[in-house]
Amino acid sequence: MRVVVSYDISDNKRRTKVAKIMEGHGYRAQYSVFECDLDKRKLAALKKKLKPLVNEKEWESVRFYPLSADCQKNISVLGKDLARYLENVTIV
Repeated sequence: MRVVVSYDISDNKRRTKVAKIMEGHGYRAQYSVFECDLDKRKLAALKKKLKPLVNEKEWESVRFYPLSADCQKNISVLGKDLARYLENVTIV
């Protein structure tokens, strides 16, 4: 399933760690937004990796938006869309 992951982390060091983890699971759509193709097992593993990096006392968060196939068909982008160039790429 395609999942949009966005994060709001205030600490530079932890934010960099989150970005590096995310780069191993998807591609950066915006500065703090990634699109990932994950099954349920990989999504659970990703959440487990990210959880220790989120400081809830600082009102930080990582949000996961699963997209249905219908939603994916209706995505529109103004400007360059990296996803169109990565359709046949498998991230391991």
